[in-house]
Amino acid sequence: MSFEKKKGINRFISSVNNSWEGLKDAIFTEDAFRQLIIINAFLLIITFFLDITKTERLLLIATCFILLIVELLNTAIETVVDRISLEIHPLSKRAKDIGGAAQLVAVVMTIIIWLSVIF
Repeated sequence: MSFEKKKGINRFISSVNNSWEGLKDAIFTEDAFRQLIIINAFLLIITFFLDITKTERLLLIATCFILLIVELLNTAIETVVDRISLEIHPLSKRAKDIGGAAQLVAVVMTIIIWLSVIF
């Protein structure tokens, strides 16, 4: 089964459309992602009321986006593992647990950075 790859601007447009579809899917199907969207919206608003430097504000904003990125990657890993098999397997558990650990590390990093900047 062969297909011709898109090139140039058509490839770019297709890539953006696919990314947008992935984002919409995550918003509509993943509770954890929706929760992070709400929490991060609240945190982003807070950044504009803090008396901090632009660099500190950008750092706080960046941590919010990192949380979302890691959650999307974790969801992608879980989806691929489930696509392969729903059977419980040590390697499937390991992949899902490591993806979850990445999210935990990102959350801890965000908390440490926010506390460091605020206090």
